[in-house]
Amino acid sequence: MKRLTLFICLAFAGLFASADETDLAAVSSLKIDLDTVVELGVVNPVDGVTTAGQPDEAGFKVFAEMGYAAVIDLRTEGEDRGLDEPSVVADLGMDYINLPIGRDGITFANAKALEDAIASYDEPVLVHCGSANRVGALFALSEYSKSEDLEKALEAGKAAGLTRMEGAVKKAIGVE
Repeated sequence: MKRLTLFICLAFAGLFASADETDLAAVSSLKIDLDTVVELGVVNPVDGVTTAGQPDEAGFKVFAEMGYAAVIDLRTEGEDRGLDEPSVVADLGMDYINLPIGRDGITFANAKALEDAIASYDEPVLVHCGSANRVGALFALSEYSKSEDLEKALEAGKAAGLTRMEGAVKKAIGVE
């Protein structure tokens, strides 16, 4: 009976350890899952940057508590954020930068503008749009400008949230 009890305890411990590792991975990758960030109250930037879809006020609070200096919002004026983002971000002590980039704004110039905005901070920075798709597209172009390797660029873009805009990235590069 003791062996059965020990086995059951170890099995449950393994389940919880796996869940914790999965949760930690979700808050330690470039593009993060906002629900997990809010649930755990923690986020770890990759090279000083985290990417995401649209955070809510609870999400922004976690970023502020984790020492993020700025939020770079790629959403355009007409996109509904569900809150007064500039005010929420400022009230939490972070800088708010709006770099409005629509679907037609996936260009090397905009990728460079984003890269420069990120580089202007020594502390962590959150970069977001509605889903992180545009963010990922610009990260892909930044990587391509350094490596001139399409596969490496797409991989970097996907790590940052690139999904449906892969065609726009290829078009900007001139391969589609």
